[in-house]
Amino acid sequence: MDTIWQPTLAEHIKPKYKAVVASIKEGIEVGALPKGGKLPPVRELAWTLGITPGTVARAYTILTESGALKAEVGRGTFVAERAPVMLVDKPIEIDAIPHGTDRADDSHSISLFSPHLPAVGQDLLARRLLAQIAQDPPSGIMHYPSRSGAQPAREAVVRWLAGTPLGALSERDIVLSHGGQNGLQLIFQSILHGRKPTILIEELAYPGFRRAAELLRADVVPVAMDADGVIPEALEEAASANEAQLFCTSPEVHNPTGSFTPVARREALVEVARRCNFEIVEDDCYRMQVDRAPTYRMLAPERGWYVSSLAKTLTPALRIGFAIAPQGKTSALRKVAEYNCFGLATPMIDLCAALLSHEDVDHVANEARKVLNRYVQAAVNILGGFDVVWRTNVPFLWLRLPLGWRAGAFCQAAEAAGVQIRSAEEFVCRDARAPHAVRLAVNAGVSLDRFEVALQRVRDLLDNPPDQIGV
Repeated sequence: MDTIWQPTLAEHIKPKYKAVVASIKEGIEVGALPKGGKLPPVRELAWTLGITPGTVARAYTILTESGALKAEVGRGTFVAERAPVMLVDKPIEIDAIPHGTDRADDSHSISLFSPHLPAVGQDLLARRLLAQIAQDPPSGIMHYPSRSGAQPAREAVVRWLAGTPLGALSERDIVLSHGGQNGLQLIFQSILHGRKPTILIEELAYPGFRRAAELLRADVVPVAMDADGVIPEALEEAASANEAQLFCTSPEVHNPTGSFTPVARREALVEVARRCNFEIVEDDCYRMQVDRAPTYRMLAPERGWYVSSLAKTLTPALRIGFAIAPQGKTSALRKVAEYNCFGLATPMIDLCAALLSHEDVDHVANEARKVLNRYVQAAVNILGGFDVVWRTNVPFLWLRLPLGWRAGAFCQAAEAAGVQIRSAEEFVCRDARAPHAVRLAVNAGVSLDRFEVALQRVRDLLDNPPDQIGV
């Protein structure tokens, strides 16, 4: 670096990335960093200052976004030619970003098949961070992922999960995965043993449980439920009869019904697990940073496994997830992840660290939740006269169909009307009887007006059932 700038960190400025920002700003203001001058690579400056590369990368990102610096792919980071208005804590302008602007606004068909988050700034933030990482990846680009190299990302995940009742947790407990489904697969491989293991699931359950089990040639046994979740007596009977090794559940936001398992019921299920000696795997991907009850990892620290991802809070496109083992079992989970794929690609590890530690990420997630809840309220306003189950902060509704409709026929009629929805049949085992119900996902990727049009089409079908009840 051909400058006289000597980087220092002011002790009174916290956190450290803000101290790096202040140091660079001061260098620009006094002329030690001239216009067009090249800054040190992220890792070099991090070594000089005795801090992590992720901290320097975050400071560079803030200053690049404010216009103080300019990143050039393949060349490095330079002081901008024009003096910017430098705002260290400048947030993303949420109100300036249009909600629900998709590329299919002129299409008749509207998908309510899977939840779709609104773009409220997370897309812009991810693109900016990817550009910064591309020109100078903190983890490098010429070697395998390593556990030490992923430490900033794991620390960022711990920060992201702050407030989630998980019990004792440190970055050493986090295992990064390629999304929540991959996290489930890693956990299953860590637990299951024997020639034909058995997995217990809720009688209405996320289909990914069955798919992960099928890949491992495991038997799947559904367990009866009531309004509070799986019935303890039914769970004990199924576990004893099948020598089950694990039980999969989504107690905070049950998929597909949206129901919630109270603490007392969770505690009763933990006692069953201890008597019958099986593990509990909790899929918590739909918890949108709003906590109501302790996880099974907290209630049963010796047998509670946890998996979540960014798919329902920020975006599903990045495929960033995280799995957490019970106390004393992290090494087994870590080994499975390393044997599977050596870990996430290093640029994605860097993106995870930068994204989840960014000062704007909580604001963006909160804004996404607010917009999503406006869509939920619109759905309730249109469908509230029917037997529909909904909750704030949950991106789908569970609709029990009125007399005259069966789930399969209703989904076909909805698709003919240009609306794609999921039948209850997709959430039960193949030989089980499905209720006459459907799941309607919130698609905040389309405008609110288009979303309401889709729901009105569904409402028209509910108001006009067929003359003959299907058999």
